[in-house]
Amino acid sequence: MIGRLPWRVLLSALALGGCSGTGSSSSRPPLSSQLTPEERDVQTLGREIFDLVDRAVDYRGSHRGRPAVSLRQMGVESLTTTTVRRLVNLQREPVVTVSFRQTAGRQVISCRGTSQIIEEASLNGRYTLMCTASSGAQRPMEVVTAGEP
Repeated sequence: MIGRLPWRVLLSALALGGCSGTGSSSSRPPLSSQLTPEERDVQTLGREIFDLVDRAVDYRGSHRGRPAVSLRQMGVESLTTTTVRRLVNLQREPVVTVSFRQTAGRQVISCRGTSQIIEEASLNGRYTLMCTASSGAQRPMEVVTAGEP
């Protein structure tokens, strides 16, 4: 019974901390209607990249450390109605790139990320991708995960 006490205390503290409702509004992501077109593009690409990186890491974990050589090997299509997806491995580390198929009117045309984004998201509720703007300039951009609609 004593061995369970720390877990109960921890669970109670977590439950109380999660119910406080006094969190600052700055820790919450803005509603999608409050995002700029550039931020909306990055959020869209970022969610897709996060899902694909997560799948690639799961695949590697369930295949004795061998990474998938393609999205098809993971059972994922490389084309959607709006995006083109690519997977490469650098020293067994998945690098996923997602690009919009139709770039007209887009502020950001593609982004890429590695498995580092999973750790970053779990620690911070946000993660950084390297993105390419319609001008061709590349720069890091942030995706907010906590409280997404």
